[in-house]
Amino acid sequence: MPDCARGRRRRVQALVGAMLIGATVLTACGTGTDAVSAVRANQFVSPDGKTVIDYAPAMRRAIGAVEGEDLFDRGTVRLADYRGDVVVVNVWASWCPPCRTEFQALENVYRDTRARGVQFVGINFRDSRSTAQDFTTDRKVPYRSIFDYGGATLAALGVPVGVVPTTLILDRQHRPAKLFLRAITEAELRAAVLTVAEEKAAPK
Repeated sequence: MPDCARGRRRRVQALVGAMLIGATVLTACGTGTDAVSAVRANQFVSPDGKTVIDYAPAMRRAIGAVEGEDLFDRGTVRLADYRGDVVVVNVWASWCPPCRTEFQALENVYRDTRARGVQFVGINFRDSRSTAQDFTTDRKVPYRSIFDYGGATLAALGVPVGVVPTTLILDRQHRPAKLFLRAITEAELRAAVLTVAEEKAAPK
């Protein structure tokens, strides 16, 4: 085979390999210490490579208007409706194994902390609506989710979101307090939620 033909074949093989790698990154979950973007084909790494970010009260800023269509077509889900509550926002998809695994932890912490003024809201991302509905129905998930295939609500959160799963804890003024750019455990989520729930309100 002529050298030029071999060269063309190698370039084609390299291009196909790069395309396959890009497709893998595009649908990757945050399963370990890495933070891989599920929004863009390029990798996203959180500031300083952290997968858990704490926001000191003095540095917190209010989020934008986060609202969207309910997963089950039951109107609009608005974080503003939970004024004065701590809100745990979980970005998830039924196709993501770590998301499916951590749901029990989320449900347990929700039930244990809601009497303290804590609410949970899911954001279902890049998912089949019917599959996501079946999943939440089968699991009897007790809180609502926004169906947001394209991720339109994520920018309003004001934090580096792009990994699935992501869990964000908002304080009672709806400012980001703690961010997990990976799957969470029940113990660490409960501890983080209770810490934020017990914070003293800032003086007016």
